[in-house]
Amino acid sequence: IEPIFIRLDPRDIALAKFLFESYEEVAIVRTLDRHSAVIVVLAVDDFLEEARSIVAELLEMVPCEVVPPPAEAGSDWLLAALEDE
Repeated sequence: IEPIFIRLDPRDIALAKFLFESYEEVAIVRTLDRHSAVIVVLAVDDFLEEARSIVAELLEMVPCEVVPPPAEAGSDWLLAALEDE
């Protein structure tokens, strides 16, 4: 799984999720922090090119940016996020 982290306006989180959901099975989108509006797009290697194309489309639609993994995420950020749910 290849994570792609995106920071955007909190009001655009739903749009980003809808955009990825409209392309079935390409990626899963999770909100890491709704206050700072950081989401992660989880794409498998087979669909990574398609996921990056969708990210490019999102970048054209709303003000947002691809960012490095948040420092507080640590090396096991996905497992930590799952434990919190």
